[in-house]
Amino acid sequence: MRKQIAAANWKMNLSIQQAEDLMDEILKMEYGLSDNQEVLIAVPFPYLMRIKEKLSTQKQFNICAQNSAATKNGAYTGETSAEILKSIDVFYAIIGHSERREYFHENNQLLAQKIDLALASGIKPVFCCGEPLSIREANNQNDYVETQLKESLFHLNATQMKNFIIAYEPIWAIGTGKTASSHQAQEMHLHIRTVLCTQYGHEIANSISILYGGSVKASNAAEIFEKPDVDGGLVGGASLVAAEFSTIIKSLKK
Repeated sequence: MRKQIAAANWKMNLSIQQAEDLMDEILKMEYGLSDNQEVLIAVPFPYLMRIKEKLSTQKQFNICAQNSAATKNGAYTGETSAEILKSIDVFYAIIGHSERREYFHENNQLLAQKIDLALASGIKPVFCCGEPLSIREANNQNDYVETQLKESLFHLNATQMKNFIIAYEPIWAIGTGKTASSHQAQEMHLHIRTVLCTQYGHEIANSISILYGGSVKASNAAEIFEKPDVDGGLVGGASLVAAEFSTIIKSLKK
């Protein structure tokens, strides 16, 4: 069975003390996670080492970077490369988040470079895709997301894509108060898996975890996660509240 994943994206929030307290609160809960369930915690770069230490005894919890550079090394002030992440034993990174695309103008070709460098360093990408409101309203979301997949991922071979992680983010449902229905989530997740199947075949497509990333909350997680092609969530604001995120973790499919 595909990995069922609850991924927390803390974004640019919390002091180090608040971050440690939040992690302690989350880890106090009992989860009984199975081998096919996993929790990723994506924290601001300065906190990676400290939070990773807290997760060191948690078998199903792993630390995750919020980004990784499109260059291997060099004079790129403020960037953090996949090689640097590997050197501190961080083996997951979010790549292509909608905020990186929108605010930092990261396009599909640049994200392909980031994916390649991450994989070369043994970093597992959580690749984000998704459409803005104008595309959804024009009913062009399927073609839009398919293009994102093709231009950033389809140069990879089947071995590289096996057990990959993709997060679908309907941009119009992030921080807006709007939430895609569970039916809309399943519809797009199925489309993504169908596109992957056409390129890589049934076995590979069905090994890829596809997470939903549009305002997942404790109140809607179970309904969304029960859909057959939804393999968990990439969680923003709700991951900053221990009780909320704990409920989301418990909502993962067994």
